[in-house]
Amino acid sequence: MVKTMRGQARITESNVQDMLREVRMALLEADVALPVVRDFIARVKERALGAEVANSLTPGQVLVSIVHKELAATMGEGVADLNLATQPPAIILMAGLQGAGKTTTTAKLTRHLIERRKKKVLTVSADVYRPAAIEQLKTVTKQAGGEWFPSSGDQKPRDIALAALDYAKKHFIDVLLVDTAGRLAIDEALMAEIRDLHATLDPVETLFVVDAMQGQDAINTARAFKEALPLTGIVLTKLDGDSRGGAALSVRQITGAPIKFAGVSEKIDGLEVFDAERHAGRVLGMGDIVALVEEVQKGVDIEAAQKLAEKVKGGGGFDLDDFLAQISQMKKMGGLSGLLDKLPTELAAKAGQADMNKAERDVRRMEGIIRSMTPLERRKPELIKASRKRRIAAGAGVQVQEVNRLLNQFEQMQGMMKKMKGGGLMKMMKRFGGKKGLPGMGGGMGGMGF
Repeated sequence: MVKTMRGQARITESNVQDMLREVRMALLEADVALPVVRDFIARVKERALGAEVANSLTPGQVLVSIVHKELAATMGEGVADLNLATQPPAIILMAGLQGAGKTTTTAKLTRHLIERRKKKVLTVSADVYRPAAIEQLKTVTKQAGGEWFPSSGDQKPRDIALAALDYAKKHFIDVLLVDTAGRLAIDEALMAEIRDLHATLDPVETLFVVDAMQGQDAINTARAFKEALPLTGIVLTKLDGDSRGGAALSVRQITGAPIKFAGVSEKIDGLEVFDAERHAGRVLGMGDIVALVEEVQKGVDIEAAQKLAEKVKGGGGFDLDDFLAQISQMKKMGGLSGLLDKLPTELAAKAGQADMNKAERDVRRMEGIIRSMTPLERRKPELIKASRKRRIAAGAGVQVQEVNRLLNQFEQMQGMMKKMKGGGLMKMMKRFGGKKGLPGMGGGMGGMGF
């Protein structure tokens, strides 16, 4: 997306068109509803046109940054927490369709309130149509460490809610969570019932629970619930699946309510406070490229790179001290796994955490081996023969073959440097944050010596 536009001083109608087409496709693939996508693209275009492009960036990056910020702003500024500022018990009404994960979310929220907010929590099920739902709430509330208030299918939802409220007041409960009935589709009887519950209880929070995998359907559900209830927040469930969670954008725009939580696993503690910034990158499937750009610009020592380029250009060899400096650069930029967090999701998925841990260990081992060498050995690696290898290995606490492997890697890097005669190195470093190059993804890890 970024690499298509370079070298222009400002964003214009022509250079923005292709990229916005890609953004539009990415949003539609992430299951954002079409009307929401149209609206969003129009807002980005308005913000972007005529935007100045800083020296060290390209129009592509500036646009990525604008898209990212606008996405995050659309999904809510920062982190929206629950409002519990009321005379206890604070009542939270859980709304949503059957199958969206309301009951498990109620239990996860119970755990969150107990652990993070140190509250005494009571749950009750007003789902009189499914006795299994009442039993399920009992089981999961127990797992979460909360109290459960019994109800049965022959009671009216309103009576259940009032009885639970009465119990909560008498037993000094801080928060009462009311799980309501869901249907497989929106129907008027369900909406009338939940409106009545809302009027009876006057909750401080009315949370709309929606399945992130629902995609386009989420928008109709959201509209119906918004018309029926004054929603105060959204909980997005099943974000651990393959979905990119574009439903977040649709639901947020249709309801106007902030997304407060995201269900990220089936475990009882698998509920996270929703972070709009992080989710924006996920929806576009491009990781946090904006943070990566900043990280790389901050971490790369351009002056050191220039010196090295000049040294190589002037016929000075690339030695092990230079190799060590490259490894240090890598570490300054947050190590391999630090960078991995910010890569697009597809790339990050390919490099599993186990591989990353191994790579981090390898980097540390390489550093240890080079630091066990004398200054002369670092300047003249050709001196390192069998006896020196044994001494270096012992000093670094590794086997001799590890020293051999490092020297092989170094020789490959040295060969590459000779081919470049320094000029190519600067190009590579510029890609990682030089004054006029592209601090984007293009150079891979090559510029860092890996």
